Amino acid sequence: MKRIALTLAALIVATSAQAQGVVNFSTRSGVSVNAPVTYCGGLADGSILGQLYASAPNEPLAPVGVPTPFRSDAGKGFITAGGNVVIPGVLPGGTAQIKMVAWASALGATYAAAVSKGVGGAGESGVITILTGGGILPPAPLAGLQGFDLAAGPPCFPEPSSLALGLVGGGLLLIRRKRGS
Repeated sequence: MKRIALTLAALIVATSAQAQGVVNFSTRSGVSVNAPVTYCGGLADGSILGQLYASAPNEPLAPVGVPTPFRSDAGKGFITAGGNVVIPGVLPGGTAQIKMVAWASALGATYAAAVSKGVGGAGESGVITILTGGGILPPAPLAGLQGFDLAAGPPCFPEPSSLALGLVGGGLLLIRRKRGS
């Protein structure tokens, strides 16, 4: 019996030594998290990706987890299936700095790639400080996260179709012809 208890205690210590802080990547969760993202005058949809950047206090923020699309159904503007995200270098119950970034997926596979294009279609939240979950603690919600607008960019301003350009050109020719008479 002592051997089983000793083995179990050693296993718990070994597991907790490897544990990292964990957060729940959801931008809508009960009353504590309500952070919608907007783009092109509407709520972000599945063509927009979001990702968390995080670190221990006073460390540079870095991408954590994987890029996750926003919902395209009744939950537009929100990510609710981001899952549990591990914050490296932060112990369960420890403090982490976190922000969310979002970008139009047409601009690239990462936030950095989207921003480097310099055409808009990307944005970020302010940084929040939270206590993480992990180990025996449940994943922490992103309490305090605020929604934001993505800077206007593709596809907010789609290129005009050939028909639209033809109509504008034809109208200008008619105006010129009437002035010349």
